[in-house]
Amino acid sequence: MTNDKNNGKKEDPDFDLFGIGGLFKGIEKLVDLAGKLEEKGGIAKEGEFNLDHIKKGMKGVYGFTINTATGGSPKVETFGNIKKTPEGPKVDEEREPITDVFDEKNEIVVIAEMPGTEEDDIVIDLKEDILEISAVSKSRSYRKELLLPVKLNKADLRHKFTNGILEIRIKK
Repeated sequence: MTNDKNNGKKEDPDFDLFGIGGLFKGIEKLVDLAGKLEEKGGIAKEGEFNLDHIKKGMKGVYGFTINTATGGSPKVETFGNIKKTPEGPKVDEEREPITDVFDEKNEIVVIAEMPGTEEDDIVIDLKEDILEISAVSKSRSYRKELLLPVKLNKADLRHKFTNGILEIRIKK
């Protein structure tokens, strides 16, 4: 497939169709834009598409959020199963869940979205300031490693899972 806007150069139609290449290139521009936000706010973008041509039943999921705090620099958080590599985008069967980390007065709170899983599918591991969350179900697989703002004790961790949302609370 030729693309006139690229002076007749041939492109991978699936790569161009889903805008994956442009998405990665555009992230830097969005980070700059988020840095200019004067008030606390954020930007989010996500999408899902069919990758049956790679593996039957496989879906590509990619998204990111950009959050800014008053006087702080923008923080980009990605999720999904499409990763940027030096060779270009790579699609994994394992997805990275959407997560938020809140540093509250007496505890750290982590929220992770893992639809399509059950509580029995989830494994949580805490080693000081590294929290690893994973889940494997019949239809989906998730994994995320988070660097927490402080070192914590695994004995102080409690969690609940409701309708695909995992909430982890760890006392400081």
